[in-house]
Amino acid sequence: MADKRKSRQRIEPSFSNGRERTDDGFNAGERIVGSGRSAKKYYREPEPDDEEDEDDEEEPVVEKPRRTRSRRKPARRARPRRGFFGFIRSTIYWSLVLCLWAGIGLAGLVAYYGSRMPSASTWSIPDRPPNVKINGLDGTLIANRGTTGGEAVSLSEMSPYIPEAIVAIEDRRFYSHFGFDPIGLARAVVTNVVTGHAVQGGSTLTQQLAKNLFLSPDRTLERKVQEVLLALWLEHKYTKDQILTMYLNRVYFGSNAYGVEAASRRYFNKSAKDVNLGEAAMLAGLVKAPSRLSPARDPAAAEARAQLVLQAMHEQGFISESDIKTAMAQPPTRSKSYWSGAENYVADMVMDQLPKLIGGDVKEDLIVDTTLDMSLEEKAEKALSDVLEKEGKKLNASQASLVSVDATGAIRALVGGRDYAQSQFNRAVTAKRQPGSAFKPFVYTAALEMGLTPNSIRNDMPVKIGNWAPENYEQRYSGPVTLATAVAKSLNTVAAELVAEVGPDQVIKVARRLGIESDLQANASIALGTSEVSLLELTSAYATFMNGGFKVAPHVITKVTTASGKVLYQANTDNPERVLNPDIVANMNAMMAGVIANGTGKAARIPGWQAAGKSGTTQSFRDALFVGFTSHLTTGVWFGNDDGKSMRKVTGGGLPAKAWKEFMVAAHKGITPTPIFGGGQIIDNGLPMAQTGPSSDQPTTIGNIISGVADGGQPIQQPTLQQRPSQQPIQPQIVNQVSANDDPQDLPPANLADDPNPYSSDRYDSDIPPADVGDGGAPVATARPHRSSLLDVILGR
Repeated sequence: MADKRKSRQRIEPSFSNGRERTDDGFNAGERIVGSGRSAKKYYREPEPDDEEDEDDEEEPVVEKPRRTRSRRKPARRARPRRGFFGFIRSTIYWSLVLCLWAGIGLAGLVAYYGSRMPSASTWSIPDRPPNVKINGLDGTLIANRGTTGGEAVSLSEMSPYIPEAIVAIEDRRFYSHFGFDPIGLARAVVTNVVTGHAVQGGSTLTQQLAKNLFLSPDRTLERKVQEVLLALWLEHKYTKDQILTMYLNRVYFGSNAYGVEAASRRYFNKSAKDVNLGEAAMLAGLVKAPSRLSPARDPAAAEARAQLVLQAMHEQGFISESDIKTAMAQPPTRSKSYWSGAENYVADMVMDQLPKLIGGDVKEDLIVDTTLDMSLEEKAEKALSDVLEKEGKKLNASQASLVSVDATGAIRALVGGRDYAQSQFNRAVTAKRQPGSAFKPFVYTAALEMGLTPNSIRNDMPVKIGNWAPENYEQRYSGPVTLATAVAKSLNTVAAELVAEVGPDQVIKVARRLGIESDLQANASIALGTSEVSLLELTSAYATFMNGGFKVAPHVITKVTTASGKVLYQANTDNPERVLNPDIVANMNAMMAGVIANGTGKAARIPGWQAAGKSGTTQSFRDALFVGFTSHLTTGVWFGNDDGKSMRKVTGGGLPAKAWKEFMVAAHKGITPTPIFGGGQIIDNGLPMAQTGPSSDQPTTIGNIISGVADGGQPIQQPTLQQRPSQQPIQPQIVNQVSANDDPQDLPPANLADDPNPYSSDRYDSDIPPADVGDGGAPVATARPHRSSLLDVILGR
């Protein structure tokens, strides 16, 4: 049986020294290989029973088979079935591996982009763009100018609602993270994935500040990495409150407003210190999309966003439910699409003049004090608006401007146009237009300086000078008239005759002395104001008549200081130059008083005040002006159209005179009336006016002119008429406003002449003193008959 069992197995052939056996026995060295299936390999060890057979039969030696070079592949083991926990373990394992490699890659990325940045030792906060704070006469803010549009405000100064609203909607974990908020980033990612669109941002306030301070707005991986690095640096170097303060003073709120102060002024016309809860929520809501959510562009969207901010503030515990109800009960904000208010014309004017005054560009925060009276500015804007709204459309007048200055040339009110929000072009300063007959006072001044008087006679008749034949407005002629009558009725023919007599060059010299700097053409038509001038320089020139003959330099800036208090500029109006003889000024004032009393300017009469002025109308009614003054202010008004189209027979004595009156009545409310320089009386002592020099007690400073006290401390005496034999007055030629005015309400108070000191403290309570007019008790002058001169004989008069 044993042999039979053994014969069933195949012995693998081997080769060894010829000592082989062919029977079916095998030793331990034999290798057994099964057929078809993998067999086990083993060597048989000798057993004790086998020793008895050694004598009977010799056991053949079986050599160990040689190994072949080719190896058989091991059989695959069946994979064990994995359960749920096996899947979890696998997931965790590969997640850790993935995170490890991601961390290594991220570290390498950070190191690479960080190496492209400057050394951290050189990092510093860039200076905030300088702001120019422009204040009015009483210190109230007119406007902020500069790149930011507002001054910096500390966290303690601004409304507490503002930082709370910003933190609630932009970075609720601001006070707990280290500049980069992984939790907030994860929350934003999940929220955005769930909603299907971007709802929340992952950047912290510190990251946003870093981007605003140092980086470009490009959305690249490099910028994002650098933003995080800079945020970590900011958190290391500054406190949370310092970071929040920098953020609030630099973040963009739309409409060219950077920082909370600029935004508060822009949208609510108030300081950030006075912002309420609803307004703070609206400001905080603008940060996400300043242009799209601006209340100037889309009030409804801004209001909806503000409500989300209020809800976020409530969730963070900053406000209660009752606070939300109160805020939502407030009327919605309605902001204009641009900076509004006529004072912005002045602010632009300040910025144009500032570099020249401080000797260069603005490089730090500055405070500019101006001469502008905000109360008068509002009254001036209202006066123009009222007249335009009432009659502008009917008479085809779409624009207007106004300038008002005091005796020193300080600009108290300036309106450059109908609406600054619609047009920022300053028609009072930049625009130059023909003044028309409003230029005639320079012609008559030149004539008086050549020896004529207000009572000199000239013939009002058709005249031709070369190819030019001027006509009167009504194309009617009055024959022989005094110069005073010619001024009051604005007779063009007489003005043209005077220019022919004195010469255009002499008229230009007078205009230059009084402050007209525009280019003037030396031709005969200058008598009718054909050379273009600005309303500001024309009005300032009239102020020379107001103050008694001193040159006026119009100015709006009085002082420029840095934020630390260093004075960079200080205006000086002391010791102005005398450019006109006081007697000539008195006579010119008397003649221009006749314009308002019984001439083309009747519509400009001011109840209770003595006033003088001149109207002007250009060809085809393109421009209409009225410039006049009291002892308190000199004001010029222009009406017309930007495109030069004609108005419907609007003259200087029409719309401009009406607006002039409305403004001046409001401006003089509560001020004790005082007469103009010269008292409205003609001075004629029989001598040529050019030979009448100023008396020794005349003041030499503008301050004395305003205060009414001469250098020696003596009251200034008004120019008076010397005693002479009485002559029969020419009644039609009298231009004394006191006697010619047919409206009692236009006269100064009856007791004014009895008061030896019309400027006593109990009579004068204005912050802007009037120009000196001398002693109110001066005798009244009478006009004298015309004396024939050599020129009259030559001309056959």
